[in-house]
Amino acid sequence: MDILDLTAVELGRQIRSGQVSAVEAARAALLQIEAAEPSCHAFIQVDREGALTQAEEVQRRIEDGTLTGPLAGVPMAVKDNLCIKKQQTTCASKMLADFRPSYTATAVECLVQAGAVILGKTNMDEFAMGSTTETSAFGPTGNPWNPDCVPGGSSGGSCAAAAANMCFYALGTDTGGSIRQPSAFCGVTGIKPTYGTVSRYGLIAYGSSLEQIGPIARDVRDCAAVLEAMAVRDVKDSTSVWRKECDFTKALSEDVRGLRIGIPREYFDGELDPEIRDAILYAARALAGNGAVVEECSFPLVDKAVLAYYVIACAQASSNLARFDGVKYGYRAGDEETLHRMIKKSRTEGFGCEVKRRIMLGTFVLRSGYYDEYYLKALQVKTLVAQAFARAFERFDILLTPVAPITAPKMGESLKNPIQMYAQDKYAVPVNLAGLPALALPCGTSRKGMPIGMQMIGNYFQEKTLFRAGRCFERMRAYKKPGLCEAIRKAESSTKTAASGKRKG
Repeated sequence: MDILDLTAVELGRQIRSGQVSAVEAARAALLQIEAAEPSCHAFIQVDREGALTQAEEVQRRIEDGTLTGPLAGVPMAVKDNLCIKKQQTTCASKMLADFRPSYTATAVECLVQAGAVILGKTNMDEFAMGSTTETSAFGPTGNPWNPDCVPGGSSGGSCAAAAANMCFYALGTDTGGSIRQPSAFCGVTGIKPTYGTVSRYGLIAYGSSLEQIGPIARDVRDCAAVLEAMAVRDVKDSTSVWRKECDFTKALSEDVRGLRIGIPREYFDGELDPEIRDAILYAARALAGNGAVVEECSFPLVDKAVLAYYVIACAQASSNLARFDGVKYGYRAGDEETLHRMIKKSRTEGFGCEVKRRIMLGTFVLRSGYYDEYYLKALQVKTLVAQAFARAFERFDILLTPVAPITAPKMGESLKNPIQMYAQDKYAVPVNLAGLPALALPCGTSRKGMPIGMQMIGNYFQEKTLFRAGRCFERMRAYKKPGLCEAIRKAESSTKTAASGKRKG
């Protein structure tokens, strides 16, 4: 089997056994990036020299027995809102185009200690505000299955890179579905962990009470291994929690007998594409055929959740992004004589349209006289959503739902109507409001050849249950992976030929 066809865990096993070296794996990934990036534009920057240097060091530590973990030597990518010391970290914004942090995000540091080889930083919606990865100041990312379609967002670059075999796994962030929705659009697997499971230290904040870092990979086993490496208590993040058991890979039993699965009828209303509905209900039947107990249930707050989410997220974004004023760091407009005019012009020129829209909405709902009317009520809805989930999990272990009502749309379609784009987040945002874990994984293919994803929502700290159910479904092979677009397929073929020739040489 070619290196690029391996999952992260499979590649790690081959590296430890000496069948493949970490340097060979890094070179294969870099070759694939070089070949596929023109069609995809998944990366903002690729650190070729740094990756090869890391790979050489990791290989030495594997050979001397220092590194023994499942991910040692495996090439990966990082979303560009996660800081890496002395490396450009832009949040896909002109505002931070030249920002180089003096520290590394804890989640990234955990993976480096586990032997990760970082290939580069992936494209995203500016400051993680978007659902299509079209709002990036560095240009949009194309979906590997059809570059004329979006990969989803805001972690679209990470998901596209994983889908196009440019890395073996990637990190994303999820504030309102930003791992799960692009995972569904790109046909990969991603998990948003329970809030507090992964430290947010080093993540450039958007909505602090909602966002969480999580892995994006080719299958459930890879996601479990990556999350296991990152789930640590961090004193630098006051929201980080200590968890007694984070051995997620031990939960991959593939046995769902007796597992109680709920199907919320409100998630399957008339707005949902019939192809997505059929694919998810087929997955439910497949799980039931393996011993799970599947029943319909109700979750009436799904429509209210998206309204509350955008009030809370935009309010927190307005506060978090106030620091970007051109004074200490970030973009600074020139030729202004007063501080006030310099700040105004810097923020006007430094932020894109979508970021400005959300900052203005957030500032509005936090104004005196409007706080109680909007922000406080949104927090009350947030509490009601959490209570509704609590009642559901008295009956069920998992809720099985869509991630999005449609498959990946064409470039430009979503940005024409921002309100409609926001409304499409209604299946994803309730999880963030409640702080619950949710796993997105492929479950079918549309008639147009685009991936369909489903979402498994679990109770607090029940990632093991999600991995168990997800792995069972995955191993049933109930999903046939769609074909890469012709340009990337040809690029991958040439990459494999080149990598094979180098190994023989």
